Amino acid sequence: MKRTVFAAAIAAVLSVAVSPAIAQDLGPTLTKIRQNNTFTIGHREASVPFSALNQQQRAEGFSIDLCLKVAEAAKEQLNLPNMQVRFVPVTPQTRFALIANGTIDMECGSTTNTIARQGQAAFTATTFITGTKIMVRANSGIRSVDDLAGKTLVVLPGTTNEQALKAYIEQKRMQVRILNVRDHAEALLAMETDRADAYGSDDVLLYGSRRRSRNPAQYVVVGDFITFDPYALAVPRNDSTFLTLANRTLARMFRDGSFKATYDKWFGPLDMPLNPLLEAAIQLQAIPE
Repeated sequence: MKRTVFAAAIAAVLSVAVSPAIAQDLGPTLTKIRQNNTFTIGHREASVPFSALNQQQRAEGFSIDLCLKVAEAAKEQLNLPNMQVRFVPVTPQTRFALIANGTIDMECGSTTNTIARQGQAAFTATTFITGTKIMVRANSGIRSVDDLAGKTLVVLPGTTNEQALKAYIEQKRMQVRILNVRDHAEALLAMETDRADAYGSDDVLLYGSRRRSRNPAQYVVVGDFITFDPYALAVPRNDSTFLTLANRTLARMFRDGSFKATYDKWFGPLDMPLNPLLEAAIQLQAIPE
């Protein structure tokens, strides 16, 4: 009887000692996912074709598909056959705060990886490469940012596009009215209601907004790149275990061709061929196991 009680006591002590170690090996994000049986994705509502709401008001897009692959990998690693995937809307102003406070596990939108932002979140391997351009009405006569003197430019506050365009306009000493809006849908509405002459964002997002407009032929994307912007998926800082899981998932997609298939699924309808820079990034980031 004493032996049985002693063995039970030892088992209890070991379970207490081992559990924190297991949790530590998983890292904070996977530990939270296991405890809640839920993987939470932060999504944008109008960043076509990366992350947007479809007609059924469900999040879909290129970045969403990539994040769902990471969610599948987490489900398998944690052995959670009934794990739920929850979607939480984010904006450029809220996305990093929601990662930092644990509301979301990944931000799956159209977010540029910058050194400054690495103080707020960690970033996966590069998933897309683009740059800042402007969209204007085809009959406007505007062919570049240099033609915006005396015009109104609509941008999303808190984005690298806003910062770059403002800096360029200031450098050129141009008088341009800046109109800030909440998201890409509002930016497009500003163009369609003639409240703005140009809409500044990453070129691919402009193509996506153009496609969603009432009359796509009415708009053109013009000018040279003002910035070079590598997109990535944002995850919590100081969690190398979860970051490795995400990068392992992407590396496998780079190697087996499923990343390219996902690209074609979302960018084929926009008639956007694979950027040579992104093609090179795919090859360089196809890290072996």
